[in-house]
Amino acid sequence: MESEKRSIGREALAELISQWRSAGKRVLAPKRSGDKVDFAWVASLEEISLDHVQTVQSPKAALFPRVEELFSFRSADGRVEVRERDLGALPETVVFGLRPCDAAAFTALKAIFNWDSPDSLFSARLARTTLVAVACSSADEYCFCTSVGGGPGAIAGSDILLTDLGDGDFLAEIVSEKGRLMLQGAEALFRPGAGREKERCLARVEKAFDLEKVDPGLARRFDDDAFWAGQSLRCLGCGACAYVCPTCACFDIQDEGGITGKRLRCWDSCGFGLFTLHTSGHNPRPLQSQRWRQRLMHKFSYMPERQGVLGCVGCGRCSRACPVDMNILEHIRAIAEARP
Repeated sequence: MESEKRSIGREALAELISQWRSAGKRVLAPKRSGDKVDFAWVASLEEISLDHVQTVQSPKAALFPRVEELFSFRSADGRVEVRERDLGALPETVVFGLRPCDAAAFTALKAIFNWDSPDSLFSARLARTTLVAVACSSADEYCFCTSVGGGPGAIAGSDILLTDLGDGDFLAEIVSEKGRLMLQGAEALFRPGAGREKERCLARVEKAFDLEKVDPGLARRFDDDAFWAGQSLRCLGCGACAYVCPTCACFDIQDEGGITGKRLRCWDSCGFGLFTLHTSGHNPRPLQSQRWRQRLMHKFSYMPERQGVLGCVGCGRCSRACPVDMNILEHIRAIAEARP
C-alpha cells in the first residue's frame, strides 16, 4: 500500500500509547537508565526516550528472544510425550521508537527465519508485532545507514514511521496495512499531514563507501589470510557484536532437564571458537581471522545471494559495543576501496 501521511501532537501520541495498553498490547520502547538507553517494557510515553542516537541493544529479542522454549517433553513408560507451544497465546506487541535501521533489520530477520523452512514460532510473533519507528534527528560517527540502502527517515520495514517536526507535532507515515489497523478507533487523535515535510528534521548521514564494490572486494580477498589476520588482530571472540546486532540470528539448541524438560533456542555467534566445532574434533574455522571473514561474508555476500537482503543495516552498534574498538565501517570501507 502507498504510505499515508498524518500529523499527531505529543499529548495525542501519549493517549494513543495509553489506548494500545488498554487494549492489552505490550509496548517495548527505548528507556533511559543513567547514561544508557535500551529497550524495555513501558506503560506510558513519559518513560520513552526519543532524543538518543541509538539504543545499546536492538529490539530483535521481540521476535527472537535470547532464550526461548521451543517445546517441552516428558518421558514415561518408554515413550516421549512432546508438548508444542501454544502459538495463539503469544501476546500482541508494539515495538515503539525503534530507529529506521532497526525496522529494516526485521525484514532481514524475516528472510532468515523463513528462508527454506518457515519458522512457525518466529512467524507467529511477527504476526502479533507492530513496528512504530521514529526517524533519526541526530547521528554519530558510527552510523552508516545510507551506505547500505537505508536512511534516517527511511520507511522500509516500519508499519508506522514518526518524525519529530520540532514544533510539538510528529509526522506519522502509515506504511502498512498492519499500521493502519493499529489506528482504528484513534482517528480523532490525528490531523491531516499533507504538506508537512520531514527532510529538514532528519540527521545527515553521508555515504561512507560504495556498496556495489563490497561483494566483489570480499571475493577477491577471500584467500588473503594476511588481510583477514590484520583486520581481526584485536578481536577477542567475545560475541558482543553479534548480541547487539539487529540482524544476527545464529542460535544453538539445548535440552534442559531429564525425564521431563524443555528444548530451548539460545542466541549464539559465529565469532565463538566452538560455534563450528564438529563432534569429531575438526573445526573448519579454527582461527579468529576466519571467523571474522565469515561474519563479513555472511552479511555482505551470502545473505544477499541466498535471502536477497543485506545482513547489515548500518546501525553501528557492533562498533560501539566492541571492547577493543573494532569498527566494522572502517573494515568495510577498506574492502570496498581496495584495488582489484
